[in-house]
Amino acid sequence: MDCITLDDVTLHVKLEGPEDGPPVLFANSLGTDLRLWDDVVARLPEGLRLIRYDKRGHGLSTCPQAPYTMGALVRDAEGLLDALEVKEAVVVGLSIGGMIAQGLAAKRLDLVRAVVLSNTAPKIGTRQMWADRIAQIHSGGLTSMSDAIMERWFSKPFRDSPAVTPWKRMVEVTPEAGYAGCSAAIAGTDFYTTTAALRLPALVIAGDQDGSTPPDLVREMADLIPGARYELMRGAGHLPCVEDPETYAAHLTAFLAGIGHLPGGAG
Repeated sequence: MDCITLDDVTLHVKLEGPEDGPPVLFANSLGTDLRLWDDVVARLPEGLRLIRYDKRGHGLSTCPQAPYTMGALVRDAEGLLDALEVKEAVVVGLSIGGMIAQGLAAKRLDLVRAVVLSNTAPKIGTRQMWADRIAQIHSGGLTSMSDAIMERWFSKPFRDSPAVTPWKRMVEVTPEAGYAGCSAAIAGTDFYTTTAALRLPALVIAGDQDGSTPPDLVREMADLIPGARYELMRGAGHLPCVEDPETYAAHLTAFLAGIGHLPGGAG
């Protein structure tokens, strides 16, 4: 287990692959930890330097007092890469992780060679929607919300299978302050202007069963970034890396190859 302590948070980090391999940083969705990517990283080519972490208030990272800002979440990712002395990473972010990727690319282009923006958008929901969810966390806890979250996250076949159980449990054991803090960060974020100014390779992934960031919203973001590649995954919801890791890993591998970010510079 690796931990890196920054200003006000200690992040749980998992490092795999050679130190000199092409770096790939993964940023998770709200209510999940770095295990979100288990089935994808297992299918990626060997030789990559894979960096996963639990964002503040999630998993085994510490949980500072809520609310959080998106600026703080971006600084966490920035501080992590600086601490690891990593430059020119491909940043793969899903949902709030995709917002972090957008913010990091806009702020520190020296750290980011390309982005994979999955099931995300420059702006997700409304301030009132997030305020209502934060209020529900305080009144009923995450257990009161977990069924509705699974409804937004997964396709019906997946929800009806035993495979959904650990993901529901992962949400329910997330620190309430961490979930509420990150919800506040999403509520305060509108990256339309900064994301439209990005000029770097981008892969954008959507799921056609996504109830949190519908495909049209994700496609709108892809259209903001010149040259962005858009992939719609059929039969998958908000976490296509969980429902169909083989297809997800294939899209990611093809993108890495296309920009020459595989070991040996293949592409």
